[in-house]
Amino acid sequence: MNYFPKNISSLLITLLVISLSPLLVYPHSHEDFVACLSHRSAANQDLVSTNVYTPINSSYTPTLQFSIRNPRFRSSATANPQVIVTPVNESQIPDIVHCAKYTGLQIRTRGGGHDYEGVSYQSPIPFVMVDLIKMREIVIDREEETAWVQAGATLGELYYRISQTSRTLAFPAGGCFTVGVGGHISGGGYGALIRKFGIAAEHVVDARIIDVNGRILDRKSMGEELFWAIRGGGGGSFGIVSAWKMQLVRVPETLTIFTVNRTLEQNLTQLVHRWQYVAPNLPNDLFVAMVIRNVNTTGGNRTVQATFISLFLGGVDNLLPLLAERFPELGVRREDCTEVTWVQAAMVFGNRMPNASTEVLRTRAPYTNNPFKAKSDYIQDPIPVHGFEGLWKLFGEKEAKFVELNWAPYGGRMWEVPANALPFPHRRGNLYKILHLLYWDEPGREASERHVNWMRKMYAYLEPFVSKNPRGAYINYRDLDIGVNNNEGNTSYAQASEWGLKYFKTNFKRLVRIKTMADPTNFFRHEQSIPTLRWKKNH
Repeated sequence: MNYFPKNISSLLITLLVISLSPLLVYPHSHEDFVACLSHRSAANQDLVSTNVYTPINSSYTPTLQFSIRNPRFRSSATANPQVIVTPVNESQIPDIVHCAKYTGLQIRTRGGGHDYEGVSYQSPIPFVMVDLIKMREIVIDREEETAWVQAGATLGELYYRISQTSRTLAFPAGGCFTVGVGGHISGGGYGALIRKFGIAAEHVVDARIIDVNGRILDRKSMGEELFWAIRGGGGGSFGIVSAWKMQLVRVPETLTIFTVNRTLEQNLTQLVHRWQYVAPNLPNDLFVAMVIRNVNTTGGNRTVQATFISLFLGGVDNLLPLLAERFPELGVRREDCTEVTWVQAAMVFGNRMPNASTEVLRTRAPYTNNPFKAKSDYIQDPIPVHGFEGLWKLFGEKEAKFVELNWAPYGGRMWEVPANALPFPHRRGNLYKILHLLYWDEPGREASERHVNWMRKMYAYLEPFVSKNPRGAYINYRDLDIGVNNNEGNTSYAQASEWGLKYFKTNFKRLVRIKTMADPTNFFRHEQSIPTLRWKKNH
């Protein structure tokens, strides 16, 4: 493809527009964007020739689909990017922002591709997708016990690098290896160390962001307000974060894990009910989560099973007496337990065996290729037994074959940090969080709509038992059902509050003020981006 204007007059016009007022924009055209990028700097010639993809390039579709983690959005052809850019270093991003603004294209930024609603790689408005997959450098300072991590690296890659450095350093983040570090921290981020160390964003001590004016800012130059906002305020609102500096945490050399399964026929309902009182009040060193799903019995019937999966910061000889005292009903035995290192525990929470090679942490292969719908909830009062009995009935319906509820207990540090310390507000008062997941293996739009509707039905059933005013939700489990912005960007505070208060509670208002200062024309936007107080169209 010829990336340059076809004649001298076109070239002169192109150069004139680039050099004059930022109020002038190109029409929506990927050719114009690529031409702009080429003319901005001679250094961009290599970027354009090897890391810019338009729909006519043979590598466009493989590049787009490689990091789509929810196959539900693979067929949305009309929502695909006009251009994909995969920068290899931070210095290339300012020109990408500039040319997107001048050509009237939005920007969507993708790290690991785990946005549950596909917001990072699809849009009804013409856009450029900035895919950070080639920005994955990780530099660990052993003396400082810190790590600079580029935003395109995955959690698994981070864990791998830490494991190659120390057996007693860790980072408190999620269990899915293929999740991008950038998006994870942008929404807060959590994992099995949440009760001991809190959320991932609490351990970010510096960051680098490219703002709407193409400036590369660190913590000092961006200021404390913007630094507060990007650590949990959701991705895609304030600019493009290129790297995070993280303070690593110390853990013992020996940790203990266990996984035990209990079904309805093994007193599941009473165990789950009891778990609500026990798990949030255990010592901070002990995390006992639950995954509830349907399984097939040996007789071919379907039943409900809870998997209790635990991480303890210590040895098995200390864990067993603690469980015998605090949760004897679960009946955990020594043979259920395995002593491991932190990185081995991370592999277990990522659905791998603890003795597997740590090389598995570096894979970008998806955990599943099935489409899914997700929602989230926070529980502030224990769900009564009859609430679970009604839920199990829903599990018996056809569409619920692959339903999965992930329950993460709070307490510990999650009850110690103030709700306004970061944008993530779900702290004291919450017993636990639920991630609702529904997968399906049937093709076609009708099957997709039927399963999404079933998920909405279960979500409605749970309404009496979950947090209220507002019904809380977690931004990293994005759910467009709870509200969206206008495509044009002129979303009012009242309209955005429909979803914003669910994710951020009273912190939402502060996020809007910061957004208005950092990006007054609302250039960085998507279906659930933070709006500005007074939106001004960028002519």
